[in-house]
Amino acid sequence: MLPADWIEHRRADDRELLGWIRPAGEEFVAVDRLGREVTGAVDWLAAEEALDERGLRWLAERWSLTLDDGTEQRVRFAEVSPEQVVVVAEQWGAVLPGAPTWTLPFPAPGTLRPFEGDAHVYDA
Repeated sequence: MLPADWIEHRRADDRELLGWIRPAGEEFVAVDRLGREVTGAVDWLAAEEALDERGLRWLAERWSLTLDDGTEQRVRFAEVSPEQVVVVAEQWGAVLPGAPTWTLPFPAPGTLRPFEGDAHVYDA
């Protein structure tokens, strides 16, 4: 559940939710759809601008999830909400029917990170 003082920030043209802005004393912090801070404490306009600039394109990118056994799994987002984050295993550059999924808490844990490897190399 979202804290009561988080304020939705939506894209101007289509009203798509980009994240939230939360108070931080006299300033504000921009928070993305994963519940992660995008800025430190800044003024309201800077928080809005940071979320607008970040957009949502990053949700379509490849991510990496560290599993309990320490292995890394390439994943894509299946669901991102204030209740949970669901990711699905990417296999050979695609999300195939029946692929494993993982349900993560919101805010998303640090074990979920943007993929930094070579997108064209797949481990056996």
